[in-house]
Amino acid sequence: MNSKRPAIKNPSSIYERIRSILESARSSAARSVNTAQVAANWLIGREIVEEEQKGSRRAGYGEGLVRDLSARLQSDYGAGYSLANVKYFRKFYLEYPRLVEVAKGHAVRSLLPGNQDPVLSGKSYALRSFSSGECVWKPGQLHPNLSWTHYRTLLRVDKTEARAFYEIESINNNWSARELERQIGSLLYDRLALSKDKKGLMRLAVKGHEVAKPSDIFKDPMIMEFLGLPESPKLVETGLEQSLIDNLQTFLLELGKGFAFVARQERLTLDGDHFYIDLVFYHTILKCYVIIDLKTGKLTHQDLGQLQLYVNYYDRERRTKGDNPTLGLILCADKNDMVVKYTLGRDQQKTIFASRYKLHLPTEAELKAEIRRELKALPQKSKTSGV
Repeated sequence: MNSKRPAIKNPSSIYERIRSILESARSSAARSVNTAQVAANWLIGREIVEEEQKGSRRAGYGEGLVRDLSARLQSDYGAGYSLANVKYFRKFYLEYPRLVEVAKGHAVRSLLPGNQDPVLSGKSYALRSFSSGECVWKPGQLHPNLSWTHYRTLLRVDKTEARAFYEIESINNNWSARELERQIGSLLYDRLALSKDKKGLMRLAVKGHEVAKPSDIFKDPMIMEFLGLPESPKLVETGLEQSLIDNLQTFLLELGKGFAFVARQERLTLDGDHFYIDLVFYHTILKCYVIIDLKTGKLTHQDLGQLQLYVNYYDRERRTKGDNPTLGLILCADKNDMVVKYTLGRDQQKTIFASRYKLHLPTEAELKAEIRRELKALPQKSKTSGV
């Protein structure tokens, strides 16, 4: 009797399929645990708020209640129920009063005694991909891709429309909680809101960051603290460029959606004269090349002229059928907005841009000062960001 087992024709293929199954199961389990934790924290917050409202006439009742609950919960369940965290639970319910109404498919009801909850007994909605165009999810409602750490970070955002924007972007871009914290700290919403009118600001809060025209893809200032470089007059373009290449993935996150890296230090030869383009990208949404020139000093009109040369060359020699006009961006340590305005004509200002870069994460006050300075250079109709 031959007991030899038949050989697997493609062991690598079956292993990868099984591995995919296991990874998917792990991911699904992790999302379920996260969602249950978020719902539990929300429900705890609701219980606290409702109890406080019943005893609101007693001076200091709310603070004493939270302190007592924290002490008892820590004793029974550990350090995750510190006074600061329990206060966050209360704030969580107050800021997201309708959060769990979209929890179809998740066992949120089982978190309460008797599995009955009047808040959850209303209409439920399926959680579908936000980018599908069919999604009924809205900011302020439960989403399985947002963990408690995400929501706790979001609670630090005071403006409702800004918080909604960060929720949408976190889901659409699969941001980790750390990346969300960085984007909030860099005032991404306020930087994108610079050139928006009132309708544009409303769309940020409802749709997130949409890319429809060239000005939508560039931010000013660009925050590049991830490079770990000091603010120094000795910094040279080659050092800045190398650091950007070494941190390309993070740089692409700061640039925003749609950027694909193409080349660095691309040589152009024109009648024996050599020129070198620092960085070349292709934008997959706008369907165009994007040339980035780096300047560690203050921007000059000669710098703008050089970038115009690169943009014109790409439009004539590299642009193919289906490509839109090439865009150019100068990243510089400082600039004079009037020099930019009068060096570039109106048409060129639609394709060539200049942004300051910051090598450290500025304070909120510093960033707001930068944004106010940029607002002064914009048409009056665009000054609606409320910074």
